Amino acid sequence: MTERFWGRSDEGQALVELALVLTILLTLLLGTVEIGRIGHAYLTVLHASREGARLGAIGQEDAEIATRVKASAAAIPSEELEINVSPKKGLRYTGERIEVSVSYDVHLVVPFFARIIPDPFPVVGRTIMRIE
Repeated sequence: MTERFWGRSDEGQALVELALVLTILLTLLLGTVEIGRIGHAYLTVLHASREGARLGAIGQEDAEIATRVKASAAAIPSEELEINVSPKKGLRYTGERIEVSVSYDVHLVVPFFARIIPDPFPVVGRTIMRIE
């Protein structure tokens, strides 16, 4: 039985408190999931760019570099990866630099966060190595 104080009832107080707290907790949880997805994509493309740059540094062809990058980023659909290798194979010389850049657009799952951060969120992994 609820107590009445000057004709008031506190029967709905717990429900209102739950609604307020649950909104904040769900926002934090979903934000953590989105940031985790973006972080995972960033680490994946960074690793893939390192693998590609290492292959380019030992003199491999651009097609082999792209294949290694796609294999290293297996968690991401390969058709959504953008791979840039600079300079092209004919312009690479020992002691010079090779740069492999891998980019991917992370599409957000929670529409609310599209107002805070861009959707899709671009992540880029770029690695520069010296050609051996």
